Amino acid sequence: MPSAQTPPERHKTHEIVFHALPVDQAVQAARMLGRLPGVVVQPHAAERRVTVHYDVMEHTLVELESWLQSSGFHLDGSILQKIKRALIHYTEDVQRDNMEIPEHPIKPREVFVKAWDHHLHGDHDDTPEELRRYL
Repeated sequence: MPSAQTPPERHKTHEIVFHALPVDQAVQAARMLGRLPGVVVQPHAAERRVTVHYDVMEHTLVELESWLQSSGFHLDGSILQKIKRALIHYTEDVQRDNMEIPEHPIKPREVFVKAWDHHLHGDHDDTPEELRRYL
């Protein structure tokens, strides 16, 4: 698993499912992925899959899968697996983008809020209150 000081929202655990052929891809992939720093792998050879644990700021599932595919491994191409992978790729990309955005300072917002409070809003009517009832 990623280091103990890594915030829990950055810990990712996902499964990489392999095609049925060639046989024994899960074990070989687990050996290769296990050499990467910050990646912990659990092979499930009977189910043709590996479970990977990593810090999303160090690795992403798309990086790990691309590396495996470039090394000759064949991922499961079923529609369900493609949808799962696409969703994970998208959410990890968004999470990484959001973690890199600096926090917005509060003071400039307060200036605009105060200015807005003093601004006349909506349909301002200069008619005195006592005359509005009669018109």
